[in-house]
Amino acid sequence: MIHQQWETNKTIRELTCVHTDAKKYMVNRALTVGNTYPLKNETDEFYFVIDNTGKIGGYYKEYFKG
Repeated sequence: MIHQQWETNKTIRELTCVHTDAKKYMVNRALTVGNTYPLKNETDEFYFVIDNTGKIGGYYKEYFKG
């Protein structure tokens, strides 16, 4: 279960949140516009970052630049 070790893996790069205008979910509780977040894993559709809660969260790539 590789996802259990993502928090301790080295950071791939830093991403900056550009918006939290989610259509379906309340993203603004876990991300803040303008903050940078460490990228721990990436898929075709999602970035997995350590968010404001201090845990790994998976978010659509549209919320970030970097």
